[in-house]
Amino acid sequence: MAESPVPAADRYTVVVRNLVLLCSIGVRRVERDRLQRVRISVELTATPEASHPHEDRRRVINYEKIVTAIRQIARSGHIDLCEGFAERISTACFADPRVAQARVTVEKIDIYPDAEAVGAILERTRPV
Repeated sequence: MAESPVPAADRYTVVVRNLVLLCSIGVRRVERDRLQRVRISVELTATPEASHPHEDRRRVINYEKIVTAIRQIARSGHIDLCEGFAERISTACFADPRVAQARVTVEKIDIYPDAEAVGAILERTRPV
């Protein structure tokens, strides 16, 4: 990610790694006609104020809410591009005011038999 507003020693990051969902995604006709497997990973860096969550559940970034939002976006209808899916996920992540930065990876798994995946990585920082 770009230069973080949170010093590395004080950084708190929440991850959702390799969530695989069926999704209607892609611009080609064959992609519009069937669901395909998509792998999503998210890294969320907390704001400086939230970088020391300790054992206080009210201070943590809730990954369950992030996973729920990703699933809702995947079920909401056809998405043309991995980039668009990633942008929508990023927007959902910033609904939590504790999120300072988001790195979202969206990969289509079954496009090419000789490639593990193709997709996009989107990095966003909360506007100041």
